[in-house]
Amino acid sequence: MERTTPLANGTPERKKPFLKRWDSPIAGYLFISPWLIGFLALTAYPMLLSLYYSFTNYTLMKPIEWVGMENYNRIFTADEKFVQSVKITFYYVLASVPLKLIAALLVAMLLNKAVRGISVYRTAIYFPSLIGGSIAVSLLWKNIFGVDGFFNKVLGVFGIPGTGWVTNPDTALWSLIVLSVWQFGSSMVIFLAGLKQIPTDLYEASSVDGAGKLRQFFNITLPMLSPTLYFNLIMGVINSFQVFTPAYVITAGGPMNSTYVYALYLYERAFSRYQLGYSSSLAWIMLLMIVVAAVAINVTSKYWVFYESDSQGGKKRK
Repeated sequence: MERTTPLANGTPERKKPFLKRWDSPIAGYLFISPWLIGFLALTAYPMLLSLYYSFTNYTLMKPIEWVGMENYNRIFTADEKFVQSVKITFYYVLASVPLKLIAALLVAMLLNKAVRGISVYRTAIYFPSLIGGSIAVSLLWKNIFGVDGFFNKVLGVFGIPGTGWVTNPDTALWSLIVLSVWQFGSSMVIFLAGLKQIPTDLYEASSVDGAGKLRQFFNITLPMLSPTLYFNLIMGVINSFQVFTPAYVITAGGPMNSTYVYALYLYERAFSRYQLGYSSSLAWIMLLMIVVAAVAINVTSKYWVFYESDSQGGKKRK
């Protein structure tokens, strides 16, 4: 109810209800002010400061010196480790992201069944993603694929000679890739949610027309799941470009720099050599690479991502 208070002449004055007082846009800014303050102080300001440092010679040992584009010129013209780390990172991304998506989709399809106790299986399979990026798991992975590790013992049962998978330059990076694929739980859950949204009528109608499971997968499941695949692909690429903990803990960039990923090189420049200006330039180059990769995926998505709103009367819009 609206409250009234009498005026001097006896005429009652109507007061706005409590909720009506918050109609002003200022109220919205007040409610989101904690997030705004956190974003400006913990994200926007550090990013702008890093951008400024990227044009300076900042080493913590002497005053900041403005050098303009010198850091970027050195990176692109005289830094061999930069080129090597970029190659290794791209190789890691191109190998780990597709394998992770394939594993996540296959497991999601297996878990998209009305089976007794299926929720327990879903939880157990998702659990590695909760701890997959931790230092403890990286150390465990290092022991499993070591010379005397569990994996070599399993191979020994079948008479297959093992090797130091994380100490061999030919297999060290693949050890990290397998660890990344093992952490498919998050992508799997998203795929599973997408599979739940596909109408079962489509599969029933296609079965009546004689379509088998393989044809249903390529003609129904993949097209209907393409927006979900697009999202998982974008997130997978972004996360893979920033891989650091496994490379730092398991191999430390070795052996013979075979796992010297970009983030590890950036970390070394910043916290081992204290070249914060140079490392800031490396960080902005990483951001540019991620943006370019995301834009490339977005541009090509019109050829393979299908949305229900893209069609009218069964024909795809141009």
